[in-house]
Amino acid sequence: MRAVVYAGPNKVELRDVPEPVLKAPTDAIVRVTMAGLCGTDLHVIAGDFAGLEQGAVMGHEFVGDVVEVGSAVQLVRRGDHVMASDFAACGHCRPCLRGDHWQCAERAFFGTGTSFGPALSGAQAELVRVPLADTTLCQVPPGCSDEAAILIGDNLATGWAAVERGGIKPGDFVAVIGGGAVGQLASLSAQAAGAAAVVIVEPNEARRQFAQRHGSLAATPEEAAHMLRQITDGEGADVVIEAVGSSGPLQSAFHLVRKRGNIVSVGAHADHAWPFDLARSFTDELSLAFAIGDSIRLRQHLLRLVRSGALEPTVVVDARISLAALPEAYRNLKAQRIMKAIVLPQL
Repeated sequence: MRAVVYAGPNKVELRDVPEPVLKAPTDAIVRVTMAGLCGTDLHVIAGDFAGLEQGAVMGHEFVGDVVEVGSAVQLVRRGDHVMASDFAACGHCRPCLRGDHWQCAERAFFGTGTSFGPALSGAQAELVRVPLADTTLCQVPPGCSDEAAILIGDNLATGWAAVERGGIKPGDFVAVIGGGAVGQLASLSAQAAGAAAVVIVEPNEARRQFAQRHGSLAATPEEAAHMLRQITDGEGADVVIEAVGSSGPLQSAFHLVRKRGNIVSVGAHADHAWPFDLARSFTDELSLAFAIGDSIRLRQHLLRLVRSGALEPTVVVDARISLAALPEAYRNLKAQRIMKAIVLPQL
């Protein structure tokens, strides 16, 4: 089968690779009808996370048709059209039962090497093996497009996790650092949760314009603190969401948040340490949290929002491409020429 694989630092290639096979009774094989390209994929091929071997199939976002199931799979059947979480979890351990699927001891993250569990081939391919299929997969319901389903599997779940973790309430002022797909979806989620205003902080002019077209205010990093002081009577944002995944943007969040405000980071971080203003955080009673999108926990809630029209996540999709075009799309995403690419393997 054809797949996009890791070919060395900051490089991917389209290659022919062996088709996946069932390895456990709880596995399923899915024919991928749509895959996604995510900013996390750029972190992966840059070497920010360990354990990715050359030749590993990339990608952790997908929708497709079930073509084979293991003997222990009960909730999905051959022929089902399914959406997936970007990681697999067992669904029955203590963390899973309380909704903390990312903390499952059996977690495996598609297409990211061994940094977050055992290596698991990704979905930028014609077929993908899905462990723990009854938990990892669910059927795409009527009223939800495949593009919306693929976003629920990762980017929208991450944006909503930021809203949930930050405790955003109706009337709150919110700042989002980073205007990529996750940042824009965090903004749309905050708007759906009733935020009085959302300011997206983003150096790229096209991404600022996109934010303004979809209900946000927008500012460059240099303008952000002044804009927030203006709209909050000098206080700062109630909640700041960091959606970049590096220490510099996270540090800047402390200049935008009000006293007793909340900072939530949903960027994929690889740094092991960063400067932390402990004295000011104590004096101002700041809260700092980290969140990872958990589609398994959130997808039924997000499906209701999407199917009702309260959220339209597909506005971030600006490229629909073939597998063969994916290596160029990686370069375009890194250069911020695109925001979100959807991959159609049948092309």
